[in-house]
Amino acid sequence: MAKILVVDDDPDMRLAIASVLSSRSYEVIEACDGQEALRKVKEEKPDLMLLDLLMPGMDGFAVVKELRNSQKKECPDVPILVISSVREEASHRRYELELGRKLDVDDYIEKPIEPFILLGRVEKLLSKGGKDAETDKDFGN
Repeated sequence: MAKILVVDDDPDMRLAIASVLSSRSYEVIEACDGQEALRKVKEEKPDLMLLDLLMPGMDGFAVVKELRNSQKKECPDVPILVISSVREEASHRRYELELGRKLDVDDYIEKPIEPFILLGRVEKLLSKGGKDAETDKDFGN
């Protein structure tokens, strides 16, 4: 079964997401900030990362930047599903203004999260291998 890294500074949110994922027998690993997330990506090599953007210290934007721009092969190219209370357009705009490039994530869900929508997006990313899932709008396959 797939290994999923859940990164959020809110322990209640991590617990809620982990409970939903565990109901489908996914192996769940948790991190409470960006630094821990990067360490766990290297150690655990998850199949997917669910990433909050707004966290103290190293935020989700910095995690995306580090993972996507890293020339080091110690960070595997893990698909990223952002889960944030920030509207998707605002997040993309902020990242582009700061770094001059697009926010390179595989999917985006705004909080609050519906469990069945979360599971559907997770299953789609895992089965399609990340970004290719965006172009496949036919959920019947």
